[in-house]
Formats: sequence, C-alpha cells, structure tokens
Amino acid sequence: MSVSEDGNRKQGPLTGVRVLDLTRVVMGPLCTQILADQGADVVIIEAAGGDTNRVMGPGPHPELSGIALNLLRNKRSVEVDLKSAEGLAAVREMVRDVDVVVTTMRPHTITRLGLDYDTLRAIKPDLVYCQAQGFPMGSELADEPAYDDIIQAATGVSDIMERVFDIPSLMPTIFADKVCGIVMAQAITAALFHRVRTSEGQHIEVPMSQAMTAFMLAEHGSGAIPEPPTPAPGAPAAGYPRILSPERRPHRSKDGLVHLFPYLPQHYADLFADAGIPGARTDPRYVDQRAALANSESLYRDVRQLGPTKTTEEWLTYCRAAGIPATRVASLQDLVDELPLTQHPVAGEYRVIPQMANFSKTPGDLRLPAPLIGEHTQEVLAEVYLKAEREGAGSAT
Repeated sequence: MSVSEDGNRKQGPLTGVRVLDLTRVVMGPLCTQILADQGADVVIIEAAGGDTNRVMGPGPHPELSGIALNLLRNKRSVEVDLKSAEGLAAVREMVRDVDVVVTTMRPHTITRLGLDYDTLRAIKPDLVYCQAQGFPMGSELADEPAYDDIIQAATGVSDIMERVFDIPSLMPTIFADKVCGIVMAQAITAALFHRVRTSEGQHIEVPMSQAMTAFMLAEHGSGAIPEPPTPAPGAPAAGYPRILSPERRPHRSKDGLVHLFPYLPQHYADLFADAGIPGARTDPRYVDQRAALANSESLYRDVRQLGPTKTTEEWLTYCRAAGIPATRVASLQDLVDELPLTQHPVAGEYRVIPQMANFSKTPGDLRLPAPLIGEHTQEVLAEVYLKAEREGAGSAT
C-alpha cells in the first residue's frame, strides 16, 4: 500500500470503475474501502458533520479517527445536503458518470429521497446498484434499524456465545458489519463481471440477516440441515460441536501463550507419544478423523496439559518439525506494531492496515489519504458538470 520506488502508481484490478458511496459507519465504508484499494474511484457523499466513523474512537485530527484513517483511504469526499433539492440534483447528476452506487440507507429513506434503484437506473441504465440493510426488502422488518449488535443477536451469535461461555453475549468485534461489508464488495464485483459480459446493470440486495445466517450456518447448520435432523450424541442438532467446545482456546506454555492445533489423528498420536503418554499410538479417540472430531473436547484438554512443558519457542520448533499446526498468540498491539508507517498530509504519521487480498498483476496502491469532510467537493462537481456540458454541447451539434 505505497507508491512504487519509481514514483509510478500501481493500477488496481478495478481501475476505471467509478463508485458513488452513499453509506456510513463501517459496513458500507469497509465495502467501498475494498473497492477503492483495488483501484476504483470512490466518491463518498457526506453531510456537513461528516460520517460517524470520523469520530469513532481517538484520532490525530478532529475529522480523522484512527478508524477513519484507513477506512476512508483512496476515496474522495463530497459534502452534500441530501435534504435539499440542489443536493439531490447534484447526486443524481453524479450517477450519470458512475458504474456503481452503494447505499446502506433504509428502504423507505432511499425511496423518499428518490435515490432508489428504479429512479437511478432511469438515469444510468447499466448501473450496478448495491443496497444493504438489516432485513430483507419486502419483509415486515425491512425498515427496522439494524446495527451490528442487532444482527449478531438475530443470527445465532449470542446463542453460540452462551453455549461456550454460559453468557448470551456478542462477539467483541463488529462481526456482522465486517462480514456483510465483504459480502457487498464481492457481490458488486460479481455484478460488474456480469455487466462486462452482457452490458446489463442490476440491483443487488444484501440483507445483513440473510448474509449472516448463511455465514453462521456454513458449519453450525451441522446435523440440523438434514431432514429429519441427525444430531451428534448428546448435542443439539444445530451447532458444530468441535467449534463450540469451551476447551478450544490457546494454551499456556512455560513462558507465555501458544496455540497448538493437532488436527489429524497422526498429529495426536505423535504429540502424545513424544510426550511419553502410554498407549498414545492406539488411543481410540483418534483412530480416524471422525473419532478425533467426536472427541475433540477431551483431546483439547489433554493437549492443554502438555502446554507448560515447553516454552512457546520450543513448541513452535517442535510443531514445525512434526507438521502440527501451531502459532504464537498475537495481541492486537502486536498486529498494529507490524503495520508499515506512512504520512498523512494533515493528520501526520499513521499505520496502514493491509489490503485483504494481494494481486500479482494489479496490486493497487495507496493513492489518496483519507480525506477531510468535503475535501473534493469542488473537484468532483466540476468533473460532473463539465462532462455534462460537453455531452450537451456534443448532442447539440
């Protein structure tokens, strides 16, 4: 995420794609950050006070929290009052020159503003329009406010947390927002691929509850998916037992934390045999993969007992030689400390969060630092209206 040494910008795979961003907070901005990092020209529409993510937590500038410094990178900010006729007219004019519109407004708000898909595709017939909200359009909950906490609770996250920790809680991260933001970005690129092949735009809906239900049930549908259900012995049909074990956690080593993850039966046999445990090679709990999965809770406990016999580095060396997955346990600060530093023209030095994927031919670049509120208003509007004038003049001749 830096300028190449010769000063030339690296082109991302979405270079040439223009995106109008009508989203806020984190879910939508994360989606458009992914698109922007991959080369898209993303124009964010902000009210006078700016987006909420600008003040989420501390930061080096009143308009740039630590979150916003990365979430808004590679984007241009236009300050528009969507409550005014002039502001709405400006946004509709921008639509003529974009490929994608992304919104996280509730359906009734979008329709009231005249920024819904049917209205905008009349302006731009091949428009790719991505609309995300808490619950499916047409449902009785479609216009309900839905933040990450609400969707986590509505899609089984609190249930699995209670099964593991005996307290119905939430994941300590904006789990649903980030999952759905990634789903939105993938859906948009899929629709752009379809448009390349057919010249057709389309409407994309990403209901958070639907996306998170699909995400959660990928493994936790488990024995509840067949009809009739086929639960594991002594367990509810829904829920993947190995993942729901409270024993599934990092291990205390002699000098810190390490996570050991014997996965194959041979891993357990080797680990326990090398530790001098009698009968390690013939333990029926891991004679095959199915047995190891069924007995994961007791196996996790046995592995935990071995943790303090070696230092973290000794465990990593041993596991590397034995082919057993293992890692040092990293703190959030460890992750931050590994990030490269760059300079923001207003906010000063900050750390750059990496892109989520690496492209060998089109790696993309950190082209633009996170903008201040409305920093590019005049620039973008000049582009829009100048192009409109030129096209109008061309049609007149």
